[in-house]
Amino acid sequence: MANHRRGRTYLGVTSNLPQRVWQHRNKMVDGHSKDHDCVLLVWYEYFDDLQDARASEYRMKKWKRAWKLRLIEERNPEWRDLYEELA
Repeated sequence: MANHRRGRTYLGVTSNLPQRVWQHRNKMVDGHSKDHDCVLLVWYEYFDDLQDARASEYRMKKWKRAWKLRLIEERNPEWRDLYEELA
């Protein structure tokens, strides 16, 4: 999630991505994403196993910001909101 292009970002794991994005967009999740208006889905990845997803999140949270931005821009160079493609 991001607040705008190259702005604040938020990284998390969920078992229901459309629902979780909706919650962030409607400011129902307290914390970093709400405090910094991270309401745009700019990147996501699916995993078949929740433990694999959590392990990936743990690794990525240790990444340098530049690495995360590069990952987003490889798939979504315009930083479009990808929420609609979930449907």
